[in-house]
Order: sequence, then C-alpha cells, then structure tokens
Amino acid sequence: MNSLQELQAIIKSKDNFTKFVINSEVPAVCKNEPCMLGVDEAGRGPVLGPMVYGVSYCPLNRKSILEELGCADSKALTEAKRDEIFTKMLTEEDSLNNVGWAVEVISPNYISNSMYRRAKCSLNEVSMNSAIDLIKKAAESGVNITEVYVDTVGPPEKYQTKLSEIFPSYKITVAKKADSIYPIVSAASIVAKVTRDHALKVWHFNEGLQLDHTEFGSGYPGDPLTKKFIRDRIDNVFGYPLLVRFSWSTAELMLQEKAAACTFEDVDDPGKGKSKSTKTISSFFTLKTEDSKPRKRHKFFEERHLSTCTDFD
Repeated sequence: MNSLQELQAIIKSKDNFTKFVINSEVPAVCKNEPCMLGVDEAGRGPVLGPMVYGVSYCPLNRKSILEELGCADSKALTEAKRDEIFTKMLTEEDSLNNVGWAVEVISPNYISNSMYRRAKCSLNEVSMNSAIDLIKKAAESGVNITEVYVDTVGPPEKYQTKLSEIFPSYKITVAKKADSIYPIVSAASIVAKVTRDHALKVWHFNEGLQLDHTEFGSGYPGDPLTKKFIRDRIDNVFGYPLLVRFSWSTAELMLQEKAAACTFEDVDDPGKGKSKSTKTISSFFTLKTEDSKPRKRHKFFEERHLSTCTDFD
C-alpha cells in the first residue's frame, strides 16, 4: 500500500458488518533491533461509524524519524495534516524502512452487539481486547517489541497492571493523553484517525441507501449533520442502518420515540392468556391415562421389538 486511495480500496473490500485488520509490511530492522510500540484509538465516542484501534512501532533509536514526520496528537492536527503524515509513512523511504503499523476497524454493529449480548462486553473491554490482539499480532509477525506505550482506557494503573501480566517481558507504560506525550503513540493515533476518516468516506450501506459521507457528518453526537441523520434516517420497524451504534443513548432515545412499539408475551405466567388447546412442553413427557387414545409406535421401535421400560430395578 502506498496511497490513501489504496487504503480506501482495501476498506471497501472488507465486510463492514464485523471487524477486520489492515497492516503494513514489517520493516526488516524492526525484526532485529529492539522496538517501541504505541497504541491508540479513534472514534470511541461517535454514534456513527467504526472505532479504529491502531498500533505503530519502530526501533528505539529511530525516534527522530517520528518527530521529523510531525507525529503529534491526531486530535490537534487538521484532517489534511493527518493525511499528509500518513501518506509520508506509506511512501517515504525512511518511514518504510523503519516504521510499521496496523489497525483494527471495529464496526458499529460489532460494538453494539457486544454491549447488548447476554454476557455483556463493555466498550472498555472491546477496546482493551483490540489493543491486546494488535500487540500480539505485531509480536507474531516478528516485531522485536521491548517497550509498549498505551493511551489509557479507564484508570491507567489498572490497565497497565493487566497488560504487564499478559506481556511480562515488555516494559509497559499506560498514561492519560499518551498521544500527546509519546511520538510512537502519536503515530498510532494518526494511523487510527486517518483510517476511520476514510472508512466513513467509503462507507457502503448494505440497506441500499445512496448517501455521501458529507450527508451524515463526523458521527459525533454534537455534529448537526449527524443529529439530522439520526433524526431522519430511522425506519419504524427495522431501526437504523449498520452505520449507527444502536447501543448509544442518542440512538436508543430516538428509537423509543419514533420506532414502532413492541409488546412481548408474558412468559413468566404460564396460565395467563393461553388457549386451552395449546399444549405445554411438559405435557409431552407425562404418562397417558387409560382413557387416552394410544399413539402408534414408530417403525424403528417395532422392527427392533423394543418396549418401554419404567422400572430400572
């Protein structure tokens, strides 16, 4: 991959119903020399679009390359500047030979289903699992990781302890605003943010909607375009398209207000409201009375001369 257009093409080829990983080639130097790896995310708070976790890594003695690229907190950079830095990472020789990266694009549907399933998985758990998996994948691909820097999710001390238990051989540092402190985390932040931006630009609506990304905005609840999308693009029966994180309170409240109400049968009161002709499951396992009509035995039992036995003494 050597352009943002190729990044878009790869994203378009993936299924936006679940999650997927995109990664660079591992520079040879990263397999031989001790490396630092940074972890950060983009799109944790929006009601629309995926959350993207990113990692970036390079040798410990090549930190200057990240500074020359202009790696800083992606939120403090303009979209054009982030695109420019990521393009340099994809094309400039120094970056290609020394800096590697990977992202996991986690769909809105995957996030909401995780939070709503019977064994609930919080957004923090989804985030931590993604970060852990990306670190493992980098190590499995041959990156010689010795130091890991992570922008925290929740209390940094607790998160750092958890990562240290999983990766005891690495020096782990988890901090608030790590993307503005450590250039390697800044690089991961930029990769994640650029990937999310372009995932929104090429979003394919499986529901058949013909919409451009400029019609639904950034995805953040405060964005006027996003507010309009949430208000206007709701189906009374099927709710929202897969672009929407339906577990977010912004979407939940609108569904309660505009979607058709559903009434479920009261399954806790077995006798209430049931037809007399309706049989319960347990009735099929009770003994028949003498007055009841005998059922014809299945051919399987007749051919083998099998009979019912209720006495096991």
